[in-house]
Amino acid sequence: MKTFLHAKIHRATVTEADINYIGSITIDQDLMDKTGIEKWEKVLVVSNTSGARLETYVIPAPKLSGTICMNGAAAHLIKKGEQVIIMAFESATKASEPKIILVDQYNHFLQYL
Repeated sequence: MKTFLHAKIHRATVTEADINYIGSITIDQDLMDKTGIEKWEKVLVVSNTSGARLETYVIPAPKLSGTICMNGAAAHLIKKGEQVIIMAFESATKASEPKIILVDQYNHFLQYL
């Protein structure tokens, strides 16, 4: 088994950072649906702004809300206004085509890449 990229949200903007929440990243349900990222799934979040990288799990935000919120300790590393890439991976024997999306500055879907 190898680990392959299965989903990516490219150039999202962090809309909130809540250090008082108990862990995770909150992602607009529409973006989750378009990429196949699921509730509780482990993701890698990379900041294009600061270079910070972290792993956490996903919880959904209301559909079409544009929400990308860093929660808990992650909010110390990646802050409101930063541009991020969110990636999810899968274990498989062969790679399949990942679902990669580009979003606008409001975290609304623009296109598949």
